[in-house]
Amino acid sequence: MTTPLIELQGVSRSYCQGDTTVNVLNDIHLRIEPGEMVAIIGASGSGKSTLMNILGCLDRPSSGEYRIRGRDVAQLSPDALAALRREHIGFIFQRYHLMPELSAVGNAEIPAVYANRPRQERRRRAAELLDRLGLAGKHHHRPAQLSGGQQQRVSIARALMNGGEIILADEPTGALDSSSGKDVLAILTELNRQGHTLVIVTHDMAVARHARRIIEIHDGRIVADTRTDHTPLAPPLPPGAAHPRRGRGAQLVDRVRESLHMALKAMNAHRMRTLLTMAGIVFGIAAVVTVVGLGEGAREQTLRRINFLGSNVISIYPGKDFFDEFAGSIRTLVPADAAALARQGYVDSVSPELGTSAPLRYRNKAANVDVIGVGESYFRVRGLALAEGRPFTQQQVAQATTDAIIDDNARRTLFAATGQSPLGQILLLNTMAVRVIGVMAADTNVTGYRSDRIHIWLPYTTALHRLMGQQHVNGIVVRTRADIDNAAAERAIEQLMLQRHGVKDFMLFNDGKIRRSVMKTSMTFSVLIAMVAMIALFIGSLGVMNIMLVSVTERTHEIGVRMAVGARRGDIMQQFLIEAVLVCLTGGVIGVLLALSGGALFSALAGDIFPMVTSWPAVSGAFLCACAIGMVFGYWPARNAARLNPVEALSSE
Repeated sequence: MTTPLIELQGVSRSYCQGDTTVNVLNDIHLRIEPGEMVAIIGASGSGKSTLMNILGCLDRPSSGEYRIRGRDVAQLSPDALAALRREHIGFIFQRYHLMPELSAVGNAEIPAVYANRPRQERRRRAAELLDRLGLAGKHHHRPAQLSGGQQQRVSIARALMNGGEIILADEPTGALDSSSGKDVLAILTELNRQGHTLVIVTHDMAVARHARRIIEIHDGRIVADTRTDHTPLAPPLPPGAAHPRRGRGAQLVDRVRESLHMALKAMNAHRMRTLLTMAGIVFGIAAVVTVVGLGEGAREQTLRRINFLGSNVISIYPGKDFFDEFAGSIRTLVPADAAALARQGYVDSVSPELGTSAPLRYRNKAANVDVIGVGESYFRVRGLALAEGRPFTQQQVAQATTDAIIDDNARRTLFAATGQSPLGQILLLNTMAVRVIGVMAADTNVTGYRSDRIHIWLPYTTALHRLMGQQHVNGIVVRTRADIDNAAAERAIEQLMLQRHGVKDFMLFNDGKIRRSVMKTSMTFSVLIAMVAMIALFIGSLGVMNIMLVSVTERTHEIGVRMAVGARRGDIMQQFLIEAVLVCLTGGVIGVLLALSGGALFSALAGDIFPMVTSWPAVSGAFLCACAIGMVFGYWPARNAARLNPVEALSSE
């Protein structure tokens, strides 16, 4: 006795509804030979659709055995069942179950996609099947552009894509007019003559009469099995789909590419949902990149300003500490202290400092300016550069010459109108004529410098004796050697000053400490703000997961169709993961572009006051973060989608 193509022995199927068990199929015994055309007929609720689901490996019997070519289906894993549906079984549904976003060719070729057939080959076969079924010229039409009969023909082409050894048709004419129904039945009859095994589930006896054998089912039991045509069966098709095997690498690349293609189609078909999903990622990534960029800009701006002071600069001022109310009356800080400090091995350069204000006049222009008396090493100590001219020499300081260096504010105020160079020009400072020998660079930034005032620098000896008439200075600035520990140099300076003064009537201001303190504070605020941005990104990530879960619910029917045509669990999971990652990466790109364009606009408006510096590590991190969000927060929805029951998914429409 030959092995039947389909064999059911004592198959029963029951469902639990609350505390009640409902028996849908009871002790079904059925054999179907290769090449048969069988109609299963019965009233609604008789169990015929449940029987077809079991025959199509979409459902499992509660008891009994179901074998295809002798293989016990109960022993097969979900992916093995998917392979059985993909390679041996083709479904024709009453409602067609076509993907609305795909063309006729795209719908027809889906089973071949999951069978890893080459793209050109499956496109060619899909086109041939559609032409054969009378759909020439309709290859690129979407389901909404086709009539019901044409959609059913696309469904038949899909069932035949991988060979269609067994074709299961559930009410194939139920949604068609009589003319289209006759055409579909004619196609099915012709397929049977070509060797396809057909099982048609219907409640219409007129449809059933086209079959060679009619099985009547009532209340879950077979009550009649009548053979209406005793002519010899056509030679059956060879089992399985005949197409060459390809390497695993080529299969993987093709599957990922097709998943990406389907993900793009799904995203385009649900644009509003996709945009809402992206929104959280876009603003989260934009916030991270913007905050890091602004933080980096603020840090660099702060460091640039501090670097003007020098990280190894120590300033000495009169007074025991910063809150000494008698500091203004202390007169013990003198140029000799600067000379003593200059002789120390740990000192690179030293300059006294003192300041006052005085009226400055040039021709018909006058202004009250800040006067700063300094030594010849002042510009090295402060790390300042001149835009024009030269700094003071040791000889000029020693001789208390009336040479002066002005700032850019003075140049613009006094000389911009005439366009002449300030160098060599004579200015009247109070009642003293001074000659300009240099112009400070426009970005001058030192302690006590006000960008809204005009400044002029003189040799400190000139300021002491010719302008202010005093012997003491307001401060001394010391640059320590780069190879000397700044803290040790500070202790040595304090010890030397104590020896010279006998009492602590001075205080030290270490710019290096301030620099480190500002760095730490800046880093703390950057981390704090970045954490706030990361929280926003995390909230956006939860939105991705929630909307992807909603997407799984909305697309449950689509998932069921894909499973029916042979999609593995891994294929479903891969598609949803790719969609999630693609949404997040696209959102990441938009977020980064939004942050960069917003940052450029902000920098253009704010200028150097508060620039934004693009942190490419932050941009790279944003992309990696977007990818990780897609993987992590897309995994659960993808897993849920992959674990859906095919029957329940199909019935969710």
